[in-house]
Amino acid sequence: MSLMISIRRKPQEQVRTRFTRAQEAARQGAEMCRNGASSAADRIVPVAGERVMVVRGWSAPRLRRAARYVETGLAPRVSTFLSDVAHRVEPPKRSRPGRGALMAMMGVVAAVGVAGAVATRRGGLAKGSGDDVGDATSADSMTVSGTDVDGQVQSPH
Repeated sequence: MSLMISIRRKPQEQVRTRFTRAQEAARQGAEMCRNGASSAADRIVPVAGERVMVVRGWSAPRLRRAARYVETGLAPRVSTFLSDVAHRVEPPKRSRPGRGALMAMMGVVAAVGVAGAVATRRGGLAKGSGDDVGDATSADSMTVSGTDVDGQVQSPH
């Protein structure tokens, strides 16, 4: 006996009716699931609400205790630790002379300069204190003891 498989197409109406029946079955199944979930939620929500309140009542004091510990115990330790680390990491400060030392050095340099100028002047007047004193008051006012302002020696006129 051989079985023959029909390769003829089934009529469109027959396909549509089967499809429609499958859709309807899916709709009914979804509706039943929705109804079941709704009734389960109606039963669970009051119990869950009570349990949530119990958990909140249990956790609130523990959270307060943890906050107090962080404020009074942990935070000061962390702060001290961070300050110590900052002091260790910070590079050493350079020791440079202060403003007072700088001003004192400038004063010493100025005093040495003035003393040198005075000594040079006294040395120049001591050399020319002999015969050339009268030449300083002569008609040529640019010369002092036979030299002009630039230090050039000039002959008397």
